[in-house]
Amino acid sequence: MKIRFTIFSLFFITCCAALAAEPPNVVIILADDLGYGDVGANNPDSKIPTPAIDRVAAEGMRFTDGHSPSAVCTPTRYALLTGRYCWRTRLKRGVLWGIDPSLIDPKRSTIASVLQRKGYRTACVGKWHLGIDFRDKNGKLLKNQPHYQKKPGSVPIDYSKPVGNSPLTYGFDESFIITGSLNMYPYAYIDGDRFTQAATEFQPRTPHQISIISGGPKAPDFDFEAVIDTFNKRAVKFIRESSAAGKPFFLYLPLTSPHKPVIPSAKFKGNSDYGIYGDFVMETDDAVGEILKVLDETNQADNTIVVVTSDNGSFMFRIDKNKPDHVKDFRAVGYHREVHQSNYVWRGTKADVYEAGHRVPLLVRWPAGIKAGSVSDHTTTLTDWYATIAELVDHRLADNEGEDSFSLVSVLKGASEWQRAPVINHSISGMFAIRDGKWKLIAGNGSGGRQAPKGKPFERPYQLYDLAADPSETNNLIGTHPEVAKALEEKLEDIRDAGRSR
Repeated sequence: MKIRFTIFSLFFITCCAALAAEPPNVVIILADDLGYGDVGANNPDSKIPTPAIDRVAAEGMRFTDGHSPSAVCTPTRYALLTGRYCWRTRLKRGVLWGIDPSLIDPKRSTIASVLQRKGYRTACVGKWHLGIDFRDKNGKLLKNQPHYQKKPGSVPIDYSKPVGNSPLTYGFDESFIITGSLNMYPYAYIDGDRFTQAATEFQPRTPHQISIISGGPKAPDFDFEAVIDTFNKRAVKFIRESSAAGKPFFLYLPLTSPHKPVIPSAKFKGNSDYGIYGDFVMETDDAVGEILKVLDETNQADNTIVVVTSDNGSFMFRIDKNKPDHVKDFRAVGYHREVHQSNYVWRGTKADVYEAGHRVPLLVRWPAGIKAGSVSDHTTTLTDWYATIAELVDHRLADNEGEDSFSLVSVLKGASEWQRAPVINHSISGMFAIRDGKWKLIAGNGSGGRQAPKGKPFERPYQLYDLAADPSETNNLIGTHPEVAKALEEKLEDIRDAGRSR
């Protein structure tokens, strides 16, 4: 016991010394719709190889109870960067489109602006999906319109002008992005606050659900299959340049995969034996591997925090045995249970308030500060990275920032005890769930998403699950533990009304 304590103490002292000597670089890789069970480190039965992500787990810490704040894209991205739940903004349900005004208040601090003020070089490379201010030739602010995706030339963006409220507004020194998901126009890159090429062509809508692309404007040089590689090359370039400059850096790399459209590049097609979705997961993993490789080559690996996670669960369903799955028919959006479970044992799918909607992969590597092969069972959500990074760089949170964020620094250093307010999750339809210890209350009568029955927010009977005994949410205890449900409902109301988690 004494020896064990001494070893831990030495490790702790070494971590603190490394932290005090040099601020850590930070790389956050946010996959798009990557399921908990898609990652081999999380799912021993996964048939899809993910060696790079598994390496992050082996050389760092794996969270078994990590969550996205929302079960869909935009709200999670807002919450990650600001440390604040997105349902506190104008976006109460759903997501933004590629042509929608900016969601983040320009006066609000982000992880990037905090690190920028601390002397970091900061970059956003990938899928933004938090709104961009586009204007027409008369200066009018544009919003998405249904007819934009049906008629060529119907999107009146003035491509000659800089866009407003790009990532540059929110603390990023540089950015190279697309505005929304890979199935959302405009299909064009924005470098800083300028389009690299005007979206003068028209992309027709694709027919298959698994590879769906909405009709809309497209730049002549935009190649859907090349997007991940394009982003990775830019990210690698940023790391090399930052390393040469001798300044700490922050890279936010929100990938576009394996979100629909599932379009793996030629290099990865057929590699997984689990359909194009499996191939796309492999390409996602390869992107992580390229980042790890450049960190090794630039001697930045030891003091770089690498976070690999996802904005929500996978969209892949569990398909009944009597129907063809994705292996037998690439158009099928799901697998047979015995073949592969993208969302592991969790109930539901992307968009749902059930666990599959928001229980996500969360792997963190930091050789200078995290013991290799660590596992944490603490319940955390992606809002917590705001306070975590703030503590690492000695930034004290003001009352109007990181309202729903709790620092994980002690957890990363191996603490067995950690205090956090109950975690709140949110479905695509605006259905709330609150998690406190083993108990989870769903404030609605269904999934709130895509899994039947969908139900409605705040319609009773509510649902109560003991996740310690019933991780798959099969036994609703709302009728047998009304006192637990009442206490959780009161906590949910308190956090919503207070404007911050407490």
